[in-house]
Amino acid sequence: MNLYSSYCELCPHRCGANRASGQRGSCGADDQLRVARAALHFWEEPPVSGWRGSGTVFFSHCPLRCVYCQNYEISSKGAGTAITVERLAEIFLELQEQGAHNINLVTATQYVPEVAAALRQLRPGALHIPVIYNTSGYELPYTLHLLDGLVDGYLFDLRYGSSALAKRYSRAEDYPQVVAKALAAAFEQVGPYIVRTPGLEFDGPDAADHPDTPLLASGIIIRQLLLPVPGGLDDALTILRSTYARYGNDVCYSLMNQYTPMPQVAAAYPELNQPVTEADYSALVDAALDLGVEHSFMQEGDTVTESFIPPFDGTGV
Repeated sequence: MNLYSSYCELCPHRCGANRASGQRGSCGADDQLRVARAALHFWEEPPVSGWRGSGTVFFSHCPLRCVYCQNYEISSKGAGTAITVERLAEIFLELQEQGAHNINLVTATQYVPEVAAALRQLRPGALHIPVIYNTSGYELPYTLHLLDGLVDGYLFDLRYGSSALAKRYSRAEDYPQVVAKALAAAFEQVGPYIVRTPGLEFDGPDAADHPDTPLLASGIIIRQLLLPVPGGLDDALTILRSTYARYGNDVCYSLMNQYTPMPQVAAAYPELNQPVTEADYSALVDAALDLGVEHSFMQEGDTVTESFIPPFDGTGV
């Protein structure tokens, strides 16, 4: 099944690649749907990971191509296995059968037509758990609209408020303008942030042991990864304040200090070859509290040394 036109415009680059005939787009993807891993994942925010894990599907390639990407092996190198839409639908059901609290679609922008086709086979009906779209934020409202009625929530990155930083580290000078429109489209689609108490039939018999563990039902968790670069804290504060001014407590804010220096940045981007400072992260957290943020997640301890990067070894594919 080939779901592409001869001129790809799924992402803001609008590169026009003829992916239907196998040409690769600026994201690196051609006409083959590729997945690098599909398994229970425990390193998302608590309402997403719960106690049994999030049914996370890592898609190969990515339109944004951040130079510091922790998933460099799949985003830039394209590691993964070619599968069909039918197989993707089976993977969703297999993750549900394994006890996943949700289906978590990681960097699926370049494959949204296939993802939507797979979900339409299962919803409503066979797939009972929520579906979460996990994105860099570099999206077109048109592409997100293809998922309307098929996804319940978003894990939505807000990387930059500065065009200069976006250009240097993600080659996307238009990121601030693009992400504002994409976030508005996502919010219109799934509405305010809502969590629920475990107890639905698909939560399983072990839900009774976790009555105080809220699970994401719908809405948006906004992720801010603080970067250890000149101007990084000021940019993060700008993003936080402008987002709160627009959405208030209708969204959840996840403030992350887990930036991990990757080997590919050491030579060309020496400023990225270090973790964020405790002082900078504390300043970001304090700003959120001063604003009156009610729904939030903050990280404690030395998260840089923890393994947030799973092996992209084809598990579950």
